[in-house]
Amino acid sequence: MKDQQMTKKKIHDLEQQETLACVDAMDENGVFHLFRKAAELFSSCMNDYLYVYDITNDTYYITERATERFDLPGSIFHHVVEGHRQFVYLDDLTMLQKDLDDLISGRKNKHNLRYRWMSIDREPVWINCQGRTFRMKDQNVFLMIGCINEIGEKTKADNVSGLLGEVSFEEQLHQFRGLPRCFIMRFGIDDFKNINESLGVNYGDHVIYDVANCITECLQPGQYVYRMPADEFVVFDLLSESRKEVKQLYDLIHCHIDDHIAEHEYEALYTVSCGVISYEDIDSLDYEQITKLSQFALTRAKERGKNQLNFFNGAEYETFVANRRMTRNLQRAVSKEYRGFELYFQPIVKTGTGEVFAAEALLRYRNEEGELIPPSRFIEQLEESGLIVPVGRWIIHAALQACVACQQYRPDFKVSINFSFVQILKSPIYDDLIGAIEKYHLRPESVIVELTESGYLESNKAVVDLWRKLKEYGVQVALDDFGTGYSNLMNISQMQPDILKIDREFTVKALRDDYAYRLLVQIIEMVHSLDIKEVVEGIEQEEELERIAVLGPDYIQGYFYSAPCSIPEFMDKFVCDQSAV
Repeated sequence: MKDQQMTKKKIHDLEQQETLACVDAMDENGVFHLFRKAAELFSSCMNDYLYVYDITNDTYYITERATERFDLPGSIFHHVVEGHRQFVYLDDLTMLQKDLDDLISGRKNKHNLRYRWMSIDREPVWINCQGRTFRMKDQNVFLMIGCINEIGEKTKADNVSGLLGEVSFEEQLHQFRGLPRCFIMRFGIDDFKNINESLGVNYGDHVIYDVANCITECLQPGQYVYRMPADEFVVFDLLSESRKEVKQLYDLIHCHIDDHIAEHEYEALYTVSCGVISYEDIDSLDYEQITKLSQFALTRAKERGKNQLNFFNGAEYETFVANRRMTRNLQRAVSKEYRGFELYFQPIVKTGTGEVFAAEALLRYRNEEGELIPPSRFIEQLEESGLIVPVGRWIIHAALQACVACQQYRPDFKVSINFSFVQILKSPIYDDLIGAIEKYHLRPESVIVELTESGYLESNKAVVDLWRKLKEYGVQVALDDFGTGYSNLMNISQMQPDILKIDREFTVKALRDDYAYRLLVQIIEMVHSLDIKEVVEGIEQEEELERIAVLGPDYIQGYFYSAPCSIPEFMDKFVCDQSAV
């Protein structure tokens, strides 16, 4: 074995000496020209980029195709070190400069560096640049040849699944452009992360392989499957003629996977979801847009419970895009010192006297065109994006500042602020509120915190802890929206709120239905027996007020007294005017 290794080394050394001898026999320009021509010949049959660097004459050549991908000064350029500054990512220049200095000085003769070049669109692209230098007989370095390949590019094939990859799918999609009919089915393994975490990454690769086989075994000529990033696959279906046939294919794959899991004694349980787009959805779209739509369709399938098929819906996608646009606008508004956000007040009045007891602080938002956007259009985006945390902090300060101004005229005035469940989980909301109360020198009982009734109230420790600490500090707490959704009488006994707010939906039902009306009577009596105050929301007409008032609720809130209005308008109507309401 050792003799064989020594023989191979001798052969390698002899070949290297012969190559150098050929190089030495030529002048510098001849050698550069020779390697340049060789690079040109090979470039047409490879994906990488070949280069030749004439160090003596400070000249650089790279195969022509590279100029279509990177922001190069040309396929041939001079002043090489300085020229690299144009297309090498700024953060990587120092590292490259050091390596080139070592090569030019002769301290090393091999180059192998991973760094970033700038694309033609000025986006950083990871490359691996390898090369070696050649010396003349006088030992002066004069030439370096090598190869550059992208190491962050999408894969053409995947060894784990045994399938072609995303690049191959894109190429075939372009090849079959213009067909009158096709479907793209994007599969995703549901909760694949749990498999990797519980059984290990190697087992996860095994599942990827099994799913790939199950899909492949269900396909016919004209149907092609590709491995996409993470746990996803795409079936390019040129055979199915209708949604019904696509659904049949999904059901077949679904059953095949279930059978495979059963055959392996349920060692790992998993399902697949699938989003589908058809030709009419993707006509004239580019690959990136097609990817977005198929990913959207798959995401919707997972959001609707997973383990199911979902066809792309254009109207849903338009709503999704509009919501994303809204989120970006909200982010801009927050970054510009909450420009466009306004705080409105709606009065809460004492039953019978009509005296203003408090005001509920309600958030409003105007877009950059000055249009007032309904809360139903932006509140959810604030919560989903997490922007509700800084905006919620802004609401606290704006509401408490207004409360201070109102108390100059009505010392017992209170302000009621809604807390989002997202705020409670993602921010130090207790500290934010108490800090603001102390900053503005308000009495704790001047502030009411409203929490929407839900299953979180009695089960989530963060909510329970916040509720307890607020009551201990002296802030009043209110259960909002009682009578709708989750409504649970256990919340009243366990949370012991200071105030219970009857939702308008229940109020309207009580006004129209005798049974619901009698139920409201019992609720009010029960709440009073527990020394809890209640607010009946949604009173809009005088006859509604008359029917509800006789039941003896403590407070009334609704459009009969006022719609939510700006704080200056609220103060003019209900605070500064001592005869108001």
